[in-house]
Order: sequence, then structure tokens, then C-alpha cells
Amino acid sequence: MSISNYEKIDIEKPRWNQSTYIGRAKHFFNLTNPINAFASNEQLERAREIITQYRKEKSLDGLKITEDELWSNKYLYDSAYHPDTGEKMLLIGRMSAQVPMNMIITGCMMTFYKSTPAVIFWQWFNQSFNAVVNYTNRSGSSPIPVETLAQSYVGAVGGAVITALTLNRLAKRASPLAGRLVPLAAVAAANCVNIPLMRITELKYGIDLQNEKGEYVGKSRKAAKEAISSVILSRILMSAPSMTLAPVLMNFLDRRKLLVGAKWAAAPIQLAVCGICLTFATPLCCALFAQQVPISIDNLEPDVKEKIHACDRNAKILVYNKGL
Repeated sequence: MSISNYEKIDIEKPRWNQSTYIGRAKHFFNLTNPINAFASNEQLERAREIITQYRKEKSLDGLKITEDELWSNKYLYDSAYHPDTGEKMLLIGRMSAQVPMNMIITGCMMTFYKSTPAVIFWQWFNQSFNAVVNYTNRSGSSPIPVETLAQSYVGAVGGAVITALTLNRLAKRASPLAGRLVPLAAVAAANCVNIPLMRITELKYGIDLQNEKGEYVGKSRKAAKEAISSVILSRILMSAPSMTLAPVLMNFLDRRKLLVGAKWAAAPIQLAVCGICLTFATPLCCALFAQQVPISIDNLEPDVKEKIHACDRNAKILVYNKGL
């Protein structure tokens, strides 16, 4: 393929078809690739220069790179620079840092789940990390108010700690495996508090709706509820494999007394299991639902439908951004 044939590449959209699960999975595997978290400043700057030049010229003439190299640099660029402001994001808040950071946090939550101080510390640490991620990936056009971030942070920490301590107390009467699954329940509870609080504005006033031309046409609270529900579900499912498989494995090893002489190995084993699970679960669960979600105008609130039809009687299918 000649370089001139690259002129039609639209790097503002994902490389793969987002109407299929496979296409979305490929997109998120590249977007959350943990290897990008270890890219040097020189590599990131090179990616930024390539993307900036391509956006300006809409051609690869002079860059002398292939289509694959263009997309590789685009995903590297997206992993480090804010999509709205163009500023380099805090390392631990980047999507590429999700797997290594969550691997450490999840592994420690499941290793030190019996001690009350440890439960409080790691649930607090986990929600503090989530707050950093939310702040780092905030919208540049309509940033999340500091008050909303604070409410989300306090609510998520409180919900996670209370859930973990309550279930830990109840689990003392149950099997050892039940105790090991407490962190998963705490994380699920925190997500149910954190995400709605972070997006409380959308729940109050509605999520933006666009027509097929990408033009803003209104807001819908119903669509916002659907979007937030799907995000909560994908976040919980994202953490479920590692926080289920690791406890089952450790319970099996304990019953067989295979770690009696090597208790130090418990933490590394759980970290490894979490790392492997999260590497696949993170992109695969992000891909469960389309990012740009079509919704029939007939499924919107009557007042919203009436307002949109007043401007465009032919409007039938609209789209909203689900979020991550």
C-alpha cells in the first residue's frame, strides 16, 4: 500500500469496528495495554509529534511509517495524554496503569483481609486510587467539581469499609472461602456508591444525546441511568475473576496444607493470579457494552422526545456516550 492510501485513516475513531464485541475488545486491549505505562518520555514525545503532525496534515507523507505504526503511536499517545486538554496525565491515573495498580491493590486486599486495620487501610487505598483515576480522566470541557469528587471519595470509602467489616464479622461463622470473598463484595458495594456519585449531574439533568451527524440534540435522565448501570456492572465483572479465582486457589492450597512451610508465598501467588486475570478482564469487560450507545427516541422521556421532535420530526435513533 502506498503512503497516499493512508490519507483516509481516521485516527479520531477506534481502529476496529465498535459495533461488534471483537472490535471493542481489540480496541480496549490496546487502550489498557500495561506495557504503555512503562514507555519513556522520549517515546511518548515521539508519539505526540506523530499524532500532532498527522492531525495537521491528514497524511503520512514525510513521516515514513506504516499504518500499523501510526495506530501504535495513536494508542500510545491516548494512553498518556488527556483527550480534551492534551496534557500529559499522572502516571498512576492512566488507563495503561490500571492492570499493574489494580493487581497490587487487589492482591493485598485479599492477602490481608482478616485484620481490621488492614481491611480499612486497603479499602481506603483502593478508593483513593479510584479517586486519582477519576480526577486524571475528568472531562476537559466539563470537569468534575471538586465537591463531587470529595462526595464520591467519602461515599466510596465509607461504603467499602463498612461492607468489608460487616461481612468479615458475618464470615467468621461461615467457611474460610466466604471470608476470602469479602473484598469482592466490598469493591462491588463501593462501585455502586462511587460511580453514581461521580455522575450525579447526569442523573439529575440527563446525559447528552447526539443525532447521527454528531450534533447535540438534548439530554436524557433515562439514558443516564442505563449508561451508569452498565458501567457499574462492567466494573464489578472486571474485578470478579481475580477476586474469585485467587480466593478459590488459596483456599485449595490451605486445605491441602501446601503453604505451611512457605506462608510468604501467599501474597506473590495472589498478585500473580490477579495480574493475569486483570490483564484480560479489564479490556474484555470494558468491551461488554458499546461506548457510543444507540437509543430509540421512543424509549426516551416524553418531554425529551417532544423537544427533539420539535426540532427534527424525522429523528428516530440517537446516541450517547456511555463512559468507562
